[in-house]
Amino acid sequence: MHYLPNVLFAILLIAGAVFFIQNVKKIFRNIKLGKPLNRNDRKAERWKNMAWVALGQTKMLRRPFPAILHFIVYVGFILINIEFLEIVIDGLFGTHRIFSFAGDFYNFLIGSFEILAFLVLIAVVIFWTRRMIIRIPRFWNKEMTRWPKNDALNILYFEMVLMSLFLIMNAADINLQNLGAEHYVKAGSYPISQFIVPLFSSSNVDTLILLERGAWWLHVIGIFVFLNYLYYSKHLHILSAFPNTYYANLDEVGKLNNLESVTNEVKMMMDPNADPFAIPADGDEEDMPDKFGASDVQDLNWVQLMNAYTCTECGRCTSVCPANQTGKELSPRAIMMKTRDRLEEVGKNIDKNGEFKEDGKQLLNDYITPEDLWACTSCNACVIECPVQIDPLSIIIDMRRYLVMEQSAAPTELNMMMTNIENNGAPWQYNQLDRANWRDE
Repeated sequence: MHYLPNVLFAILLIAGAVFFIQNVKKIFRNIKLGKPLNRNDRKAERWKNMAWVALGQTKMLRRPFPAILHFIVYVGFILINIEFLEIVIDGLFGTHRIFSFAGDFYNFLIGSFEILAFLVLIAVVIFWTRRMIIRIPRFWNKEMTRWPKNDALNILYFEMVLMSLFLIMNAADINLQNLGAEHYVKAGSYPISQFIVPLFSSSNVDTLILLERGAWWLHVIGIFVFLNYLYYSKHLHILSAFPNTYYANLDEVGKLNNLESVTNEVKMMMDPNADPFAIPADGDEEDMPDKFGASDVQDLNWVQLMNAYTCTECGRCTSVCPANQTGKELSPRAIMMKTRDRLEEVGKNIDKNGEFKEDGKQLLNDYITPEDLWACTSCNACVIECPVQIDPLSIIIDMRRYLVMEQSAAPTELNMMMTNIENNGAPWQYNQLDRANWRDE
């Protein structure tokens, strides 16, 4: 019985880690459904970009007040969870504050963790107020349905509970240290929880041990639940923001890529011996020419799919979108959310069948409408604004390409422009001989 808590902790640790790894594997598999894209160039620049944007959160500073609050929560989350290493060792071996041998440095660490925990609590309460009382418009767009709204609130409540349990655990520990309770070594500095101590001053040792152990176990369980909740949450960006910024597009904003499928088609047209209708000898459909553009998630590249998983749903992209501001249906945030929803649906299809079985759905029309796509002005405001360098425009452009080149479903104005370019060498409807007439005016 003496080792029962250690055994239970080991089971919890292994179960939590296994479940987390399984979910991470699913995410990797889903991302790998995307088309290949080489982003292994300019490595020094990529490491610098990741450090600057993901670690330093520099793009958050476009809006200084929430940036400061977010930085507090971010630093608090990272540093306070350093103590989780001590919790793991204590939980496995039955020790208590195993790192207390560090003396003054340990006191400094615990004191710093407490101050950070208190600041995180304040920041989270302000975030909740901005979302639920002030009701900042970008948090209430129509794509923010019940689950996205609840997801954001769930994380805030998680943080409130975890930070409160941390401080309550320390307050009970102080009392037990002062009472000379067995196993509770005198260690740590407690600038915040010392003010909670009087609430438990009349409690006896057994009650305090129950309180301290209860808070400790709930804190541990809460961390494991939080870790595995990330798979279902927009807060996966806590982890995915780092690879997302490393593999971000480092080219000039507005530069469009050439479609390899179009290049291959042109090369085939230039080859007098090529048969565009020939079926490969082995019958392998993968050797057939690629479609132009994208109609489903498998047509997007793996970086775009990683973008979808990394979206924080903060709404900054939509709040600066000129199309959205003028009442159009387009929301860059919704583009990313719907791409992730479709990707998750495809992933569940594979889980169920062992491979993807055609389900009669696709990203285009079933999730994202042509009206959304053609409302985009291609201004790149959403790309510039995103704090983790997500690129909704690249998905929009690829889906537009599919509409134009595969379905000939461009708007009338665009068809007229392309016809004019073909016939007149210019977007306007006049004779090529008249192109220079503006000089005479």
